[in-house]
Amino acid sequence: MKARVVVVAALGAVVSFLSLSPAASSAPVLSGTASVNLNAILAQSLTISITSGSTVNFTLVNGAIASGSNPVVVSTSWNLSSLLVGAVSLYGYFSTPSQALGDGTGNNIASAQVEGRMTSGVPVTYAPFTQTNPVGPAGGGLTLFTEVVTVLNGIKTRSDNLDLQINLTAQTLPAATYTGVLTLQARAI
Repeated sequence: MKARVVVVAALGAVVSFLSLSPAASSAPVLSGTASVNLNAILAQSLTISITSGSTVNFTLVNGAIASGSNPVVVSTSWNLSSLLVGAVSLYGYFSTPSQALGDGTGNNIASAQVEGRMTSGVPVTYAPFTQTNPVGPAGGGLTLFTEVVTVLNGIKTRSDNLDLQINLTAQTLPAATYTGVLTLQARAI
């Protein structure tokens, strides 16, 4: 019985000791360190969208100017480095300048008779689509705006109204429905 009392007392002393001192099993064990290199790239971007007015109707009159039924609202957005890009330009053009609009039977309205203006851009008064630009065919385009890119506007969204008209003051056409497609494209250089 004396041996049991000694064992119980010894166990009691061990339990007391463990509760007062940190246990060997709870001591932190750490590994060495390893490093992960992080590289993140955000590419430059330039986008356009037509937010309103993707269809424009005209009531043509021979010998007169017909205004478009509504403006084309163009949203141009960019995220560009001013160290790499000097300016953003928006262009409009017709793929075949001599046939900007046609009736399908050989009667055509040339791009020279289609006029555009962008009061917040370059042509603040109506100008024909007759320019040769970096995009589109020769003689079928119009620069709508050019904005210099700086540190202050390297990330920007702008909204512009493109007004269109067809000038038939020097042309007579047969009655028909004339259709065509105006292409818009932005360029950062």
